[in-house]
Amino acid sequence: MLFNSIDFAIFLPIVFLLYWFVTKGNLKLQNTLLLFSSYFFYACWDWRFLFLLIFSTLLDYFTGIKMSDAKSASSKKFWFWLSVSVNLGFLGVFKYYNFFAESFASALENLGLQINPWTLNLILPVGISFYTFHGLSYVIDIYKDRIKAEKNFIDYAVFVSFFPLLVAGPIERATHLLPQIQKRRTFDYAKAVDGLKQILWGLFKKIVIADNCAEFANLIFNHSDDYSGSTLLLGALFFSIQIYGDFSGYSDIAIGTAKLFGIELLRNFAFPCFSRDIAEFWRRWHISLSSWFRDYLYIPLGGSKGGTWMKIRNTFIIFIVSGFWHGANWTFIVWGALNAVYFLPLLLHNKNRNHLDVVAAGKLVPTAKEFFSMLLTFLMTVFAWIFFRAENIQHAMSYISDLFSGLASKSSYVETMNLIRWQIGYGIPLVIVLFFSLEWLGRENQYAISQLGKTWKRPMRHALYYALIFAIFWFGGKEQQFIYFQF
Repeated sequence: MLFNSIDFAIFLPIVFLLYWFVTKGNLKLQNTLLLFSSYFFYACWDWRFLFLLIFSTLLDYFTGIKMSDAKSASSKKFWFWLSVSVNLGFLGVFKYYNFFAESFASALENLGLQINPWTLNLILPVGISFYTFHGLSYVIDIYKDRIKAEKNFIDYAVFVSFFPLLVAGPIERATHLLPQIQKRRTFDYAKAVDGLKQILWGLFKKIVIADNCAEFANLIFNHSDDYSGSTLLLGALFFSIQIYGDFSGYSDIAIGTAKLFGIELLRNFAFPCFSRDIAEFWRRWHISLSSWFRDYLYIPLGGSKGGTWMKIRNTFIIFIVSGFWHGANWTFIVWGALNAVYFLPLLLHNKNRNHLDVVAAGKLVPTAKEFFSMLLTFLMTVFAWIFFRAENIQHAMSYISDLFSGLASKSSYVETMNLIRWQIGYGIPLVIVLFFSLEWLGRENQYAISQLGKTWKRPMRHALYYALIFAIFWFGGKEQQFIYFQF
């Protein structure tokens, strides 16, 4: 059930009305409704994998209690490693087994040994990386004595499977979400209106920006041998805008939907396209995942407190693991390693925390230095996204080679202009410019239009919302699945 589907447009109002008007503020009934609604939402993808989600939930629920009740450190450690091993085992089998089997066979083939690896014909359960990380953070926090185990199964199960975040995040923490689930919630009109605005902005990002960019990015990447130079650069730009609009759009819809039920989810994006260096970019992009790896992997490894070698090691570990988390393909690993290379000079020169504020705060335009810093950072991320989008390493290297070799060719720019004139048109590029203009104007807020029009008269404010709705129906591209569903 996609957020941008008719099914969800029917499902959400029904759950909303039942939640506020049938449960009548009864917390137990509200949480039970959220749980069964979430399971129904997930079963709409593939009901068979619902049992895997329930098993994972039961595993962490019971091992969490066992850890809290453990009489000895060895017993606590046993239950902790049981949960971690089984969770990572399922993730490894479904997501990574074929990758390791095929990579091992390829390595032996390079040594002159021919084998036919046994692979599994398995469908990747949607959202498995996200709900696995929910459970892992929960058991790690119990093991580290940061929290106590939750004894109410319904409450814990809602934490793991709350439908707005179930299939693509944000990756929540028990310390943040569980207290909200356990606390009585009353309808807040202002919060609900804010949630609807954020949903609207998220749908605009996804349907108008991401889905249109996807068509042109797919056209160029899927036929990259037919293009060169500036056209390939255009394809990389389209994909960079697509993945931002797609994933941040999903996050906005998820966060806005949660607000309708009186729940605040973790922020996942903070205008990363306006970052002045790569460290700032990673503080603003997929925040819940970046902070998860920081807290549960980077800091336990020693973070940046050790010597130079430890800093380099830990940086590469966290970025490569982050890349591998995204998918079982060498392209993701190279993408992660490339971002580590980008990040290291900042870390080693203690400049990785230079930009903790909002760029050009309180100003309409940035300084020249800020502008060129943002442009350079954006182009660096665009280059890295080529590996993320490419089918394999060979495709990525061929794409990059043709891109740079063709940039000096006049015919390449003629080719690009013809593509824009006859296939892309000028409407979508203008909408993209308008989109980033609104993002820039709203960069000091939680999302771009949260404060836009606050001081306007009601007819003008409503005209803005109707204009966005019109744009969604008029400029909406061909429906595309959310990119992060595959992770």
